[in-house]
Amino acid sequence: MNSQATVPSVLVVDDEVRSQEALRRTLEEEFVVFTAGSAEAAMQVMAAEFVQIILCDQRMPGMSGVEFLRQVRAQWPDTVRLILSGYTETEDIIAGINEAGIWQYLLKPWHPEQLLLTLKGAARLWRLQQDNQRLTLELRESPAQVQARVVAKRMEARARAGLDRLTRSADSPLNGLCDLAAKVAPHDLSILVTGESGTGKELLARAIHYASARSERAFVVENCGALPDQLLEAELFGHKRGAFTGAYEDRIGLFQQADGGTIFLDEIGETSPAFQVKLLRALQEGEIRPVGSPRPVSVDVRVIAATNRDLEADVRAGRFREDLYYRIAGMTLHMPALRDRPMDIAPIAANLLERGQANGRRRVKGFTAEALACMAAYRWPGNVRELQNEILRMLALTDGDWLEAGLLSPRVLHAAAEESQERDIALLTGLDGSLKERVEQLEARIIKEVLVRHRWNKTRASAELGLSRVGLRQKLARYGLEKT
Repeated sequence: MNSQATVPSVLVVDDEVRSQEALRRTLEEEFVVFTAGSAEAAMQVMAAEFVQIILCDQRMPGMSGVEFLRQVRAQWPDTVRLILSGYTETEDIIAGINEAGIWQYLLKPWHPEQLLLTLKGAARLWRLQQDNQRLTLELRESPAQVQARVVAKRMEARARAGLDRLTRSADSPLNGLCDLAAKVAPHDLSILVTGESGTGKELLARAIHYASARSERAFVVENCGALPDQLLEAELFGHKRGAFTGAYEDRIGLFQQADGGTIFLDEIGETSPAFQVKLLRALQEGEIRPVGSPRPVSVDVRVIAATNRDLEADVRAGRFREDLYYRIAGMTLHMPALRDRPMDIAPIAANLLERGQANGRRRVKGFTAEALACMAAYRWPGNVRELQNEILRMLALTDGDWLEAGLLSPRVLHAAAEESQERDIALLTGLDGSLKERVEQLEARIIKEVLVRHRWNKTRASAELGLSRVGLRQKLARYGLEKT
């Protein structure tokens, strides 16, 4: 996932740790948040990370906020710069606003909701600046150049999102699912994708869109569980200026943006019964009514919905409208959990590793066999999303050319060891031989698990096992254990 194109990033610069953490907690649900305690540390972050917005305290040791933002403007002119300060420093800041290119001046104490609203405005400003730069470049191109670039982008999107790009092994349960999706994609059926969070439901929906006749038009995404009814209605259907507090201008909703294309409604099961009525009317009539508008607007949109709930049970319990369920579930496709397709873990991990390294992190050769074995044994309750986070963590911690098992989180290592031990116990009880021979096999497994967890540090492993280093070396030689 390209974070540059999705979640905006902000760098918080403040020498007070408590203030820094308070700002992080306020912003982290909506932004990728980087922090720095000084101008020097902030410059290092700027050099290493993709930062769109800077929120800087004015009073810092060594260099003031205005002086820092002046340097930032010279090196990273595209950033949106904000400064945070008390009343006593107003004159210094006002004097440096133009030279430092400061967009907003915020006073302490700040209010969380107002701060978040201001930072969202800064993110919109950054996007507008990028759009203006892109449009300026496009205006210099000939019509043939513009057309060629549009076609190239579409081909790239199709190649990236096609059903054949859903990473899986040759014997994956996804193969049958993808075959079924390929059959229904060309037909204008509404599709319901079910499955646990993090299994890749949006990837499947996007692949279906690009395999359909609507692939030339927009694919639009909305998480229905993230917004209250009024905001969700305005987001999907649009609104007129003055329709509610904060509606300062007309806004085109996502249904209109997806006209002729596909809209993906994630977490559809989280919507309220009241909103379900409005959504059903829009799907039945093929038209939406922007909030505050007296007239409906016709739209031609294919709907792909997704949920991690059992919607049939919700229908029986009266929590989800039966008529809406049958409207969105023209075809139901189920994305299996990662634990149900362990054969896919290795190819998915390799794909995620390549994407993680493409985002500027250090390059490695791959995973050790031990690391892959531990990942295959873990159940991954967070599915592919959890696996992605684990791989990014390994990349951040590694000092070598290979990602080793010792870099995995303790929960992954412990769970993998427990599952391996259960398999070993089942195996041992079915073996011929003495009790001593069976126990030795289990002992070898325990020793190896402890070594992996301690990244083959024999001092720490022997201490945990209650062995001397000599005793541990003897057992390693006896069982033929070595790092893989």
